[in-house]
This record gives sequence, structure tokens and C-alpha cells, in this order.
Amino acid sequence: MNKRIVPILALLIAFGIFFGLGEVLMRLYTASVTYYDVEMTRYAMDVKEPSANPNMGHVHRPGAQATLMGVPVSINRDGLRDRDYPVERTGARRYVFLGDSLTMGWGVAQEQSFAKLLEAKLGAQQPTEVLNFGAGNYNTVQEVNLFLEKGLKYQPDAVVVFYFINDAEPTPTMSRWEFLGHSRFVTFFWSRIKSLVARFDRDLTFDGYYKGLYADDQPGWKAARDALLLLQRTTAERGIALKVVLLPELHDPAHYPFAAEHAKVMDFLARHGIAALDVTPAFAGTRDPHALWVALDDAHPNAAAHAIITDATLDFIAKDVHGRADKPR
Repeated sequence: MNKRIVPILALLIAFGIFFGLGEVLMRLYTASVTYYDVEMTRYAMDVKEPSANPNMGHVHRPGAQATLMGVPVSINRDGLRDRDYPVERTGARRYVFLGDSLTMGWGVAQEQSFAKLLEAKLGAQQPTEVLNFGAGNYNTVQEVNLFLEKGLKYQPDAVVVFYFINDAEPTPTMSRWEFLGHSRFVTFFWSRIKSLVARFDRDLTFDGYYKGLYADDQPGWKAARDALLLLQRTTAERGIALKVVLLPELHDPAHYPFAAEHAKVMDFLARHGIAALDVTPAFAGTRDPHALWVALDDAHPNAAAHAIITDATLDFIAKDVHGRADKPR
């Protein structure tokens, strides 16, 4: 019996030493070097909390603070990456922006996000409040449910959905291995393994995967459409304007690989009378996509790209939306 136990114990001890040393080295490394997958996992573990609503899965933890991709992220008392707004209407025109990590402003300072840039530019025309409901890793179903749960009480004049190509993903469920996200060592090597596998399977590359989301039989795409129609009914009942903005994926905006998928989304919105704008053409002249990225391993829009989105959407967002604080609903 002892002869069998000794090698097993030796293996377990060796594994523990290897894992512990790897974890220490990865934490030392990522203390000075930002690595996208590690930072996104830190965001999930340090800033989010589970939601009781299965159509949301997770929400920002009110009052959470972290530095991610070298940028401070502060969550207000209602779970938004934004300042606190009074629930009661003021004299300002009020927008709610729905979206994922692009809308939240991943990797850029809050004041550099298109939400805050648009608030400033719209505010130059008339007093304006833009409440940023963007949350990382959200799809359209989650965004709409977040608005129904937390956004309606603010009685906005308009809701703007910032749609991204992966918004047709199915709503994820919490993994039983969620706790492993606390390990930098596991996060780093799991992301490397996924990247290696994707090299040999076209359906797992980002372009093959995103295109596959929009097949007519895909449940995520159907759920996204149903969520948009639910949002349309909800806003129409309350006299709230609804607009949708399609944001580009920034790996190759000059030769956009998802034009057919964007056209499919725009066609659906047009058939249902939902005002929509695709801002991808605003990036068509891009020669170096990396100049628009937060980091070389992170294609989220940087401050320059947020400024382009701001200029491309300003007139569309402002059109036919007037503050109605004097008309209670």
C-alpha cells in the first residue's frame, strides 16, 4: 500500500509546487504587463456578481472599483459604470445607452467613452443626461432585461442599443469551474489553449464563429430578435424613442468581413420600423486597425475609435428626441 501511495503523493506535491510557482510568476508578470484575457477575467471576478434573473446572469456589483487594462473602472450605486443620476426627472433630455463592453468603455477612461463624449456634445445643444448601461460580455437579451429591471425607472426620452456582432450569442450560464477565474495561471494558459485550437478549426476563429451566429436556426440570433421586439413594444407603450446603432468589429474595418451579417440585422430592424444606423462606413478608411485598438491583443475601440463613433452617431441620436421632463408618464 505504501509503495502505491508514495508516488501518488510525490506527484501531487510536484503538481502543487508547479502550480504555485506558476501562479506567483504570472501574478508578478501581470502586475506590470496587461494581458487581455487576464484583465477580462479579473473584471468578471472583481466587478461583477451573479444576478437572480437568468436572462441576465450577472450584473455589475454596486460600488465596485478596479483598474483594468490600466484604466480605473468605478461602478455607481445602481451598477453602472457612470456617475449617479437621480431617478426623478430633471430638466434635461435623458438617454439610456444599452450595450456590451464597447458601450461600457472597456480600456478607455470613462470621460473618453462615446457615451460621455455624446453626453457632452448633445448637452451643448440642450441639457442632456446619458445613462450608460453598458456591461461587458452582455448580449442583446441581457441588455434588454437590464433595462427592464433597472432602466425603466429613469423614464428616459430615448433608448439607444449599441449592437455588436457577438450580440447574437446565447445567454451563458455560470460554469461550475467559475472559481478557477481567480487563478492568473489557469486563465493565461486556458486562453492560449483556446487560441491554439482555433487555429485548426475555422468555426472557432473569431470570423467563422461570428458568422455562424447568424444562421436562421441559431437560438441566440432568434433570442436577440425577440428581445429587440420586446424592447420596441415596451418603449412604444411609454412614448420612449428607440434607436439601434451597429458598431463595427475592428480587426479589418476597411474590408469588413461581417457586411452580410450587418445587412441581416439592418434588414430585420427596417422591417420592424426600428430606426437604425450602421457606423462601420465611418471606419472604412482605416489603414492600420491596430491604431484603433485598446492594446495589441485587444481589439476593443480605443479613445480615437470612440471619438469616431461619437461623430458618426451624433446627428442620428439627437434627431427626433426632445426632453420631456415636464410630461410625466
